[in-house]
Amino acid sequence: MIEVKHLYKSFEDKDVLIDINATFDNGKTNLIIGQSGSGKTVLMKCIVGLLTPNKGEILYDNRNFLTLNKNEKRMLRREMGMIFQSAALFDSMSVLDNVMFPLNMFSNDTLRDRTRRAMECLDRVNLSDARNKFPDEISGGMQKRVAIARAISLNPKYLFCDEPNSGLDPKTSLVIDDLIHDITREYNMTTIINTHDMNSVMGIGEKIIYIYQGRKEWEGTKEEVFNTNNELLNNFIFASDLLRKVRDVERHEIK
Repeated sequence: MIEVKHLYKSFEDKDVLIDINATFDNGKTNLIIGQSGSGKTVLMKCIVGLLTPNKGEILYDNRNFLTLNKNEKRMLRREMGMIFQSAALFDSMSVLDNVMFPLNMFSNDTLRDRTRRAMECLDRVNLSDARNKFPDEISGGMQKRVAIARAISLNPKYLFCDEPNSGLDPKTSLVIDDLIHDITREYNMTTIINTHDMNSVMGIGEKIIYIYQGRKEWEGTKEEVFNTNNELLNNFIFASDLLRKVRDVERHEIK
């Protein structure tokens, strides 16, 4: 579990995060949503340690990340997995070598054991046959699956996903969403996903936090999204007339 308490972040005289309080549960897909410039990306960067907040607490299972020493932070980062928006694979490395990269950096296992673990992760995302290919030889969706395999290679407790469906078609996006959701349950990880994809919200949003102009405006589940009276969230979620009609139909059926 990750807890954020009274988190503030500003750049010069601009307040970007204002008194953010949130709990991200393990074994669930926790989504951070919000418009561009709302502060959601800054929030995730603070949580993973890429940015330092002005004040507040970030607790990883009761360990305050902000008060850890350099070595303790390094040890904690070994418990994290990251999936970047662009997949961020190394073009000069094969698929297998990309997945092995964190193992080579942090694991003391033998080469044989590291290779076996990498192949297990590739098999988990159904890409064992692509192990000798290079990133430019596979599709964007396959690249994201390689990124997922790499992210779970060290058996992380915490998984961070920054716009994992960016640049993917709707069908492939669903595959990635389902894979992240299933792996979260399987490994009982604390997964945090930064997204503006409404299909992800309605598909795997077990816990949703909506950020508006640097403040946490709303918190709930995908089931509660349809019934919220929060006008700001409604305007964000139901910007599509089609989604508004779906919501209205569901409300009518319930009545």
